[in-house]
Amino acid sequence: MTAFVRFRDRRDAGRQLARLLMPYRAEHPLVLGLPRGGVVVAYEIARALQAPLDVIVARKIGAPQQPELAIGAVAPGGVVFFYPYALRALGISPELARQLAAREQQELERRIRRYRGDQPMPDVTGRTVIVVDDGLATGATALAAVRALRRQHPRRIVLAAGVCAPETAAALEPEVDDLVCVAMPEDFVAVGQWYDDFRPVTDEEVIALLEDARRWSTPDAEPSSDTPNASS
Repeated sequence: MTAFVRFRDRRDAGRQLARLLMPYRAEHPLVLGLPRGGVVVAYEIARALQAPLDVIVARKIGAPQQPELAIGAVAPGGVVFFYPYALRALGISPELARQLAAREQQELERRIRRYRGDQPMPDVTGRTVIVVDDGLATGATALAAVRALRRQHPRRIVLAAGVCAPETAAALEPEVDDLVCVAMPEDFVAVGQWYDDFRPVTDEEVIALLEDARRWSTPDAEPSSDTPNASS
């Protein structure tokens, strides 16, 4: 972990992470961004490592009356998990939990179609995979994504994020082969507080980045110097 400097935007976070991830370049990794903001960060990492970029979609399951409070998450391949303590504290019944998961599963499938279209998920068997987000607060979606990937038997899973809550990093480290964060500030409150520019990223911006990456991620292609505009 390097000495912390606030990020200008998600592209800046991606460039800083890329320097820390450069040792993995020799493993020809696959870089997977978590939508939406994680894809912007992942784009810069993929360019620097000259690696293919794709997306892995996971969805937070929010509390019924507090949708921003993560009580679990879903990911492709039928991955569903809940934080048992959250279910107990909020008095959420097994039936309500199933309903919440089903709703997010529908949105997960919609997002996958939106971002990938007819493109299949890349084969990760035996590969080094770098999963990227702009920051890890609860880490729920990152954990769901990692568990979904683990079922596909990659060689190594690296989880990378610009900024991480220390307790979240500690909980996620046993789930991955390497966890790389630029900073884990003790006074972490929210991801956005560590970015000067943390404006929302749209689906259209995610799709533009993915399409651009597909053009330069062929074996003999070099990343272009011009990149699509994306909210940072």
